[in-house]
Amino acid sequence: MAIIPRPFLFGWKAIETASDMDRLRLVFHVLPDERLVSKLELARGKGRDDYPVRPVWNALIAGIVFNHLSIASLRRELLRNGELRCLCGFDPFLGAEAVPTDDAFSRFLALLMEQDVEVVWMFHALVEELKKVLPDLGEKLAADSKAIASFGKPVKAEEKMSEDDRRRDVDANWGVKTYRGKRADGTAWEKVKSWFGYKLHVLVDSVYEMPLSFMVTKASEDDMTNLLPLVEDLKENHKEIADGAVEVAADKGYDSAENNASLYDEHGIIPVIDNRHLWKDEPGKPRPLNPDRPDVFLYNENGAICCQCPSERQGEDETRELAFVGFEKDRMTLKYRCPAAYYDFECKGRAECEKLSPIGVGDFGRVVRVPLETDRRIFTPIPRHTLRWEKEYDLRTSVERVNSRLDRVLGFELHTTRGIAKMKLRVTLALVVVLAMALGRIRVGQKEKMRSMVAPVERAA
Repeated sequence: MAIIPRPFLFGWKAIETASDMDRLRLVFHVLPDERLVSKLELARGKGRDDYPVRPVWNALIAGIVFNHLSIASLRRELLRNGELRCLCGFDPFLGAEAVPTDDAFSRFLALLMEQDVEVVWMFHALVEELKKVLPDLGEKLAADSKAIASFGKPVKAEEKMSEDDRRRDVDANWGVKTYRGKRADGTAWEKVKSWFGYKLHVLVDSVYEMPLSFMVTKASEDDMTNLLPLVEDLKENHKEIADGAVEVAADKGYDSAENNASLYDEHGIIPVIDNRHLWKDEPGKPRPLNPDRPDVFLYNENGAICCQCPSERQGEDETRELAFVGFEKDRMTLKYRCPAAYYDFECKGRAECEKLSPIGVGDFGRVVRVPLETDRRIFTPIPRHTLRWEKEYDLRTSVERVNSRLDRVLGFELHTTRGIAKMKLRVTLALVVVLAMALGRIRVGQKEKMRSMVAPVERAA
């Protein structure tokens, strides 16, 4: 909390848990904002100080905690709520007159945007504090993007040079996202969403559902090209967390050979990324694994390896999936075994199949090693056709829950922000509050509620 050098503030030991203010006290208690506030005070200099920096800053944080969608809404609450004014640090003897005007808040926001580096520093400082109390933070990651519509109106190209309407947003642009799936009856569905505004790209811990790295871009920015920058940002600011990361889960919007290869080869992180089906010629039909020589092995676009039994080649649909027996890290290969040998059943073409092997075959049947370099988009250390991949991919829903909390609890479904600088500030402050609330709850013994932004704070036993 920004320290208020006045005797009328409540002390931490005197906190009562009977009101909703406890959530705000919890955030104030852990917020590493002294560096920022000191710089804001220094930037203000010796000018008029009708509305001191510290209480105004605290009021902005209160607006996020209590989901005020606009400065006007926050001001109305400050005008009526003496307890909130006192907790933020406004002079109680001034009463409602201590509440800053709309213009004063606007000037303060402009001053705050000049300190964007310090605001982002608070985010990273809180991540480091969380790492101290959650040693396994960041081992399993998930990435996704979130559409954030601008409150401003689009500006036509020919109007940009002359438009002086503050209701317009000259920074935002249009984004489109397509969702596809299958209904219970097997029929396909498709939903296309378009919005004018921005996009939040976020990397979260998929176990604790805490944001660890983020970027705000225009809505048209591609998801695929922003995954590696998120990981690199994590490594730059939190090397210990990045070095301990094992997996990152993401949807098919991030599917690319470059992402898969760079994540594993450069960062040691296993990609658990759904893939797009891009085979246009005979989609779904397996292709030869070794097209340069006669053999029985095929693979599909999900990376499953199967064999076409020589005795049954007349029926081309008769294939058997090979048994996956592990990833050989030193060889960068996926290892498979003959299904007949592994599952111990009779295969009429086994002898003929083994004659096709370029190396000797023992009692355990043919072994197939598939280098990841065969196709880095399709082959990954955890094959997509395995139960382990499905289990790890399910963790991706954690980032969707983080995005949902930003919408419903922190006000990004309905907001009054326009302009990319203000949007970056608004997003950063929201994520700072998320981390501060989690850290505060852990410190007061409520780790099970670390993801909640609305649950009451209970008195420690």
